[in-house]
Amino acid sequence: MRAWWGIALLLISAAGAQETPKHFVRLDFSNPSIIPAQWELVVYADGSGHFHAVRGNAKDSDAGEMEPLTIDEDVHLSGSFAAQILAMLKHHRVGDGQCESHSKVAFQGMKTLAYQGPEFHWSCTFNYARDKEVAMVADLLMSVAATLVEGARLELIWQHDPLGLDKELEFLSDASSDGRLQQICAIKETLTRLAADPSVMERVRKRARKLALCNP
Repeated sequence: MRAWWGIALLLISAAGAQETPKHFVRLDFSNPSIIPAQWELVVYADGSGHFHAVRGNAKDSDAGEMEPLTIDEDVHLSGSFAAQILAMLKHHRVGDGQCESHSKVAFQGMKTLAYQGPEFHWSCTFNYARDKEVAMVADLLMSVAATLVEGARLELIWQHDPLGLDKELEFLSDASSDGRLQQICAIKETLTRLAADPSVMERVRKRARKLALCNP
């Protein structure tokens, strides 16, 4: 009887843990005319998260750039970054239909931003957000997604076109400096391996080594 009661307590405890909502923010993005056409990025309060992206049916670029078909991976962002974006949203209580600005702007991709906090949750869908904090968080998460896509692209180029690494690392360096790419440490493992590869150009290794010194 004691053994059964112990198992029951464990099951109750596990069920309670599953019911406890985690503090997170999620951004879903969709634009069939670009690559990747769809992706979802979830970031939890401790900086952990997950990224899933699907290439879609858009035509290859004229430059013939390599694009990953699917990305599905756990991600690790800095705790301070996660705290920043969650803090920007924790006082908001917006719902569907309350985010879109309805301004006459070009289609930039549909975005659904969802927030799960300790006391409430919400989600809303928009092309161009009217709320300053919602727009800023979406932009930050899109820059993180761009970093993760670049990391997957870097792996492809490294495997199939090593001579293309020089151009790609130059872009990564410039884009991480001007803010187009955020949380470059999310692809630190790839950069560290690349920096240690004697088969690639020294200039590529040097840039990869410098990028891998990012502050988490």
